[in-house]
Amino acid sequence: MTKLIEKAQNNVSAYEKRSEYSERERTKADLEMVTHLDPLRVYPYRYRAAVLMDNHKEKEAIAELSRAIAFKADLNLLHLRAAFHEHIGDVMGALRDYRAAVSVDPSHEMLELHSSREP
Repeated sequence: MTKLIEKAQNNVSAYEKRSEYSERERTKADLEMVTHLDPLRVYPYRYRAAVLMDNHKEKEAIAELSRAIAFKADLNLLHLRAAFHEHIGDVMGALRDYRAAVSVDPSHEMLELHSSREP
């Protein structure tokens, strides 16, 4: 895969793909390179947030997702951040994300979740 990255026209995609099959340290380095080359790709942010949650660094995980959401109001990112907020007991933070998701796509399944949590 490394030789393919050197030859690839779109190195960003190659780094991202290799990150899916590498050990954790190499994955982190590849995803940092993806973010460096194309800071608007959301996958590296989502991956880093998941690793941070696994390491019980919930606030850092939420901050990582927030960086991606700042440039792309992605429903999956909002849903994940809402779940992270709920996990740490931040109901208002989760509700904000549910509302944001509903404003992005009123037909999204989060409408039901948002309605069930409305105070």
